Amino acid sequence: MTVTEDQTLFHHTGAGLPVPFAVAGTGMHLPPTVVTNQELTRTLDTSDEWITSRTGIRERRRLAPQLATSDMCVSAAAPALDSAGVAPGRLDAVIVATYTGDQPLPSTALIVKDALGAHRALSLDVTQAACANGIQAMLIAAHLLQNPSITTILLLAADCASRVTDPTDRTTGVFFGDAAAAVVLTRTDTSGAGLLSYDLGSQLSYGVQIPAGGSRLPTSTATATSGDHYLRMDGRAVWNAATTRLPESIAGAVDRAGLSIDRIRHFFLHQANLNILNETTAALGVPRERAHVTVDRLGNTGSAGLFTALHCTLSEGALAPGDTYVLSGIGAGFQWGSLCLRHA
Repeated sequence: MTVTEDQTLFHHTGAGLPVPFAVAGTGMHLPPTVVTNQELTRTLDTSDEWITSRTGIRERRRLAPQLATSDMCVSAAAPALDSAGVAPGRLDAVIVATYTGDQPLPSTALIVKDALGAHRALSLDVTQAACANGIQAMLIAAHLLQNPSITTILLLAADCASRVTDPTDRTTGVFFGDAAAAVVLTRTDTSGAGLLSYDLGSQLSYGVQIPAGGSRLPTSTATATSGDHYLRMDGRAVWNAATTRLPESIAGAVDRAGLSIDRIRHFFLHQANLNILNETTAALGVPRERAHVTVDRLGNTGSAGLFTALHCTLSEGALAPGDTYVLSGIGAGFQWGSLCLRHA
């Protein structure tokens, strides 16, 4: 792994963005096919005990081969729009956060927009922060809502990692699952709601990468044969980066919001690995129950992970008006970030 010495950090401090906004609805789509740890042991040199102890994952979902990421997005969008009471034609923007888009061109967000009939919406793709795509997409959406011509945004976070992982690789083969989550964001009259602060950072690393398929290593018979289009992951590098950067970033965002950690009601964290999640909450001194977990039954669903946790918490009625909460994730690059928000 190569890591540069330089880091890039971005912060927002103050009483939040001037135009408040709300999470008006959420949705989630899980492919019906469940792959258990026991099933993986038939093809990989591993065991249920090994997977559970090192990842906390018991099962994950797999998308049917004839479907793509956009199909999951459309399926997740429907309940989110319904719960928000928003027709697709009212959407001002459709943002898709994914590193497993349908194809290099055209835009996956455009494909989703067309399928939904959101014909007046701006379509945006957030792609190369991998599991941190959703954080960046949420930040973009928050700032778009400051524009008086934009009042309603559909944010979709989805990944189909089963298409980019080597089925014979134990390192990546046990971690990832396929899923999509949707969030409808609207302007609100509730003063103080929305984004209070954020903390973003990056440090170049090739510890997580898909080497081939770009301009540096174009697709060829040789790259396909050598497996260069599969995701490669240095597990130790990911652990070190995640367990260091996530607590730092969360603490920074909360501090810049003028709050203390104990004032944050919920922590919606990147669902990469249960041990990383536990290490992060322990470093912050946060009671474990304040960080919702979906990784145990869904696996690492990439961009979707923290939004699956948000959706489940909202569906249970556990996120109340006025609650402050944090969204935080880290992805390939490495790129990481945390957003501190207040629920309307």
